[in-house]
Amino acid sequence: MSDAPPLSEPIRLNQIGAGLTRRLEPDEAQRRAVARWLDLQSLDAFVAEMTVAPAPVGWTLSGRITAEAVQSCGLTLAPVPARIDQMFRIALVEAGENEASEVEVFLEDDAPDLIEDGRIDLGHHSVEQLSLALDPFPRAPGAEFTPPEESAEISPFAVLKALKRDGDGA
Repeated sequence: MSDAPPLSEPIRLNQIGAGLTRRLEPDEAQRRAVARWLDLQSLDAFVAEMTVAPAPVGWTLSGRITAEAVQSCGLTLAPVPARIDQMFRIALVEAGENEASEVEVFLEDDAPDLIEDGRIDLGHHSVEQLSLALDPFPRAPGAEFTPPEESAEISPFAVLKALKRDGDGA
């Protein structure tokens, strides 16, 4: 994974006003880039509907992502289809703003994401939410892990011992 996001849709904080709604639907080339970024076999559909609105402290980014992807089975590398339909909500604060004012943090919540340079990249957040929604250990139906049989002696000296025995008999 490189550092550059495969999908970028930046908005400036001064564009938000009372709220801003965007729908991101990447084209085929952008979906291929996202698939490579997330190590997917394919990403056949991907739509992110997002709203950014002012919050008591900072902003709230909320929305829904839907996607049809194909992951690789962790055991067999066989294709594993994945259908994603996920709602999300992210608290955002400007870098430095969270130090000047109090931010309520609940155990089930993550710390707010930082906004740098006065911009929120909706594309980056949509890809991030897709990655969080994917199965981290996809498994094809019927795929089972069977550990390899262990040999009687695992030590590297077992080979030397076998060579010595062969040499004694000759």
